[in-house]
Amino acid sequence: MGYYLCDDIYPEWLYFVKSPPMATNPKEARFKKMQESTRKDIEHAFGVLQTRWGVIRSPARGWYVEHLKDIMMCCIILHNMIVENEGKRAAHWRDDDAGHGASSSDSTESARATLVCFEEYVQKDAILRDRQIHAQLQHDLIEHVWARFRPLGSE
Repeated sequence: MGYYLCDDIYPEWLYFVKSPPMATNPKEARFKKMQESTRKDIEHAFGVLQTRWGVIRSPARGWYVEHLKDIMMCCIILHNMIVENEGKRAAHWRDDDAGHGASSSDSTESARATLVCFEEYVQKDAILRDRQIHAQLQHDLIEHVWARFRPLGSE
């Protein structure tokens, strides 16, 4: 399951990983620094993709993860091809229709085709909102980051 790096305004749900509000030890401080840096990089990159590709601006919670991965990968590849082909001109691209997605009938049909059944949705939603699972994920990520990126000479 994926998760989102986010700041303190989001609830403590499984798929929202926040840095600890106040780092109480070197492990948490390292995690907080890396999480906030990575989150800023991702927000910038995603903003660029949202500007260029309207499908990314649309809600996607009911879509299959496999479809979302394919859509994102396609948008990233197309973006990279455009940047490679156009060079610096691609950085100044402007969408005159920003905020105006595809026709509502097209997006509605596409969303219906990829929706998961309601019961499965409700079950997954309950798991995603479990605060204990959220706390365990956050702890596990802090330990993982510390194990991989701890400063030299620290234990």
